Amino acid sequence: MPLHPDRLFPADERTRAIARELHRSTADLPLVSPHGHVDPRLLAENRPFPDPARLFVVPDHYLTRMLYSQGVRPDELGVPSAAGGPSEADGRAIWRRFAEHYFLFRGTPSKLWLDHTFAEVFGIDQELSADTADEFYDHLAARLAEPAYRPRALFDRFNIEVLATTESPVDSLEPHAALEALPATGGRKWGGRGGKVVTTFRPDNLVEPGWPGWRERVDALAEITGQDTATFDGFLTALRRRRQDFIAAGATCTDHGNLTAATEDDPKAAAEIYARALDGEATEAEILRFPALMLVEFARMSADDGLVMQLHPGANRNHNQWLYEGWGRDVGGDIPGATEYTRALKPLLDAFGNHPRFRIVLYTLDETVFSREIAPLAGGYASVFAGAPWWFLDSPEGMRRFREAIHETAGFHNTAGFVDDTRAFCSIPARHDVARRIDAAYLARLVAEHRMTDGEAAEVAVDLAYNLPRKIYGLDPHPSPRPTVPLRSTSPKPE
Repeated sequence: MPLHPDRLFPADERTRAIARELHRSTADLPLVSPHGHVDPRLLAENRPFPDPARLFVVPDHYLTRMLYSQGVRPDELGVPSAAGGPSEADGRAIWRRFAEHYFLFRGTPSKLWLDHTFAEVFGIDQELSADTADEFYDHLAARLAEPAYRPRALFDRFNIEVLATTESPVDSLEPHAALEALPATGGRKWGGRGGKVVTTFRPDNLVEPGWPGWRERVDALAEITGQDTATFDGFLTALRRRRQDFIAAGATCTDHGNLTAATEDDPKAAAEIYARALDGEATEAEILRFPALMLVEFARMSADDGLVMQLHPGANRNHNQWLYEGWGRDVGGDIPGATEYTRALKPLLDAFGNHPRFRIVLYTLDETVFSREIAPLAGGYASVFAGAPWWFLDSPEGMRRFREAIHETAGFHNTAGFVDDTRAFCSIPARHDVARRIDAAYLARLVAEHRMTDGEAAEVAVDLAYNLPRKIYGLDPHPSPRPTVPLRSTSPKPE
């Protein structure tokens, strides 16, 4: 349906006018996406997208989770069974089922993103419902068959400057090599260091010995790197070598999704647990302790090679055991938990928090720690930055609360800007637009309250949308652009 130009701006007309002007200063800036989960094969192969259901519904756990909460089983939405059982294969049937339930998303960020995508990317100006399902499906399918809707064409149309994907150390980097071999477009190469598409090193499945297949992945790491991993020193050497492969493929960051933020600096204990894990004799307590020990080892590596650490703790993965057993990981069965950072991170920060080459970006699913822990840590260590609201919090209200809770202690420049953290490629512009509008609304309030000038707010808006993500995530910062339009004075006049 048509998008309202003032969506997400303040209801108060005076402040809304300021927000409009601030949004104008960022609306046309390139998109910087330093953390996400788009499959690099999508861009390397550049094949047409599948049918609308498999583009929008099947892979998106935000959508399938909501429908499952109302009794629609994942197999009815085409989600593949973990055991290879049957699931709906008819894309039109999946789409109709989704459209019948679209009302469930009223007022949610998912609907904001989807409505933006339907309107701005695909040119649809009506509401999705059971009555319009087939019309939507046919329109989307026709567009997806056009060359202009191939992934790389959309990448350039979306004005994406850089997109980071996420791979494990035992994943193939061939898609990134294929991207690097492509002819440059728009004066920039597609892959490799400084390319449009870069990788991110995420080693979770190698530091959780309780994760099924852990030993096989350790062996695969040995084969990929040519390094014996029978000892802990060998394991660390193999990880260091693999990080160099990722750096060659453009990586500037690592990503760590540990259950908690716990860290421990004890290489001897780590080596002992590793040896027992290889023998299948590690206790449950040791299995839970090993990721905390490895976070410090990864910090040690980052201090050497300069990769920026990202820490995403607090997700109780696969909490819905029935969903996990039936359909596997990442289908909507994860639940946030309370997370402590101050004591948990002290061993890591004691060792590297003041190291000139070390940088860590902290995310959270527990917004109670925004002002109590994340902001003071970001404001108290040169190496620590507050990451954007993530996952369950990447919503308009979550973003507003984040700004209100973080800013007074950490300021703006100890935050790392926006990351879209998405697998849904076509939603990337929508997610960035939401973030830029929320930031414009927040800054407009500061201007209206005479806490910032128009010019200061415009510069901060550009920093949050563009400069800070490039700087904090090590993405070869360009010269800082100034606001793209002259700002008319919209501040309230003194009475």
